[in-house]
Amino acid sequence: MGKMALILRFEQLLLFSLCLTLVPFESNADLSLIFGNMTLFNVNFKSPAWLGRSIPVSNNVRIDSDVDPNILEDSHLNTYGLIKKYGYPAENYTVVTDDGYKLTLHRIARPGATPVLLVHGLLDSSATWVMMGPGKALGYLLYEQGYDVWMANVRGNTYSRGHIKYTHNHAKYWDFTFHEMGVHDIPSSIDFILNKTGFPQLHYVGHSQGTVVFWIMGSERPEYMKKIIYMQALAPVAYLQHCKSPVVNFLAEVHSSVSFILKLIGVHEFLPQNEFIVMFNQLICDETTITKEICSNVIFLTTGFDKSQLNETMLPVVVGHAPAGASTKQMQHFGQLRRSGAFRQFDYGWLRNHWRYNSITPPEYKLENVQAKVALYYGENDWLAQPSDVEALSLHLPNVVSQHLVNYPKFNHLDFIWGVDARELLWDRMLSNMKSIDREQLGDNLTA
Repeated sequence: MGKMALILRFEQLLLFSLCLTLVPFESNADLSLIFGNMTLFNVNFKSPAWLGRSIPVSNNVRIDSDVDPNILEDSHLNTYGLIKKYGYPAENYTVVTDDGYKLTLHRIARPGATPVLLVHGLLDSSATWVMMGPGKALGYLLYEQGYDVWMANVRGNTYSRGHIKYTHNHAKYWDFTFHEMGVHDIPSSIDFILNKTGFPQLHYVGHSQGTVVFWIMGSERPEYMKKIIYMQALAPVAYLQHCKSPVVNFLAEVHSSVSFILKLIGVHEFLPQNEFIVMFNQLICDETTITKEICSNVIFLTTGFDKSQLNETMLPVVVGHAPAGASTKQMQHFGQLRRSGAFRQFDYGWLRNHWRYNSITPPEYKLENVQAKVALYYGENDWLAQPSDVEALSLHLPNVVSQHLVNYPKFNHLDFIWGVDARELLWDRMLSNMKSIDREQLGDNLTA
């Protein structure tokens, strides 16, 4: 972590601690945070006693709380450990991309069954597909429906921080955006899975950035479209012209100055996961404390507000696995998409663009090359993947076979993977579509 980032982390902790110490014991007080014209939280403190938990100062940081021990355990287990704990066949593999990055693939193994590849979103990991537990997570549901479930981890996240030449402490390691993920990470993962299973094709399910990298793979490596049975896009992102997320909009407004400062101080990783950050997140996201509302509303600030679909009991598990890290260049690229309104490659400035692209502006991705069958699922309250932007995307994709706006007005960006009622509102429809495509393909094979 760079010096400036470390200072910012301590400033955040000190500010939060100061808010607490200003509240006298055996008294009432209010703590509010307002962003623009929105009140993110308004909490009434009553004799907090350090939020009802103790934090012993020792060599090994420990947080004592009243949280279910089972949930605490899940917050510390990795993806492989979660799958194994709940009695499912867990496997993990290392994939080396053609540009030297070492990626981890997790698997809920059902040998001989049709493989499905799940690709997570920004600042996320393979854990997102299983962390809510059996009966509540899409990864387990797909396995129970008879699929061989594979879960990707793109470069730079918790599980994919290796390289044949560089360590993650080298600036060169972090010189990537989601472009390289689409060109290298996803094709390499697909090839590995198909070679391992002996199948010629697989299903693909992507969430958020997991859809972005698919469009890029289709644009830049269209030969891979023949390896896809069906692509199901949850909260699909390409165009961000109508994005409402304050975080992305902030990156769009200040991307040039932020880029310069980050390069100057040598900060190349954005929101890395480490013990201090996990501890601090779990401190304020424990469902037994008054700060739970702060935690949930900070999450909503990025994605859209939908309190009823967030299982707050599972917040310690969520913050135990996310954020999972990304490159600062990756974040800049999202800001550029918002600022330009176009779906195009990274903008290096007119001089370097001319050197790299032979054009003063970055080339737009060729969505017409995405020939695989695609289903688009989107939500009205998704601040990142706004319906108007998804509909614009659908006009550029040549083979959209299903397009569905979730029939719940408050459905937000994270409800697609963590929503309490996600199965009834969305996943059952997805599974039905997958089975229909499988039957259609089986019929085609029999008549061929």
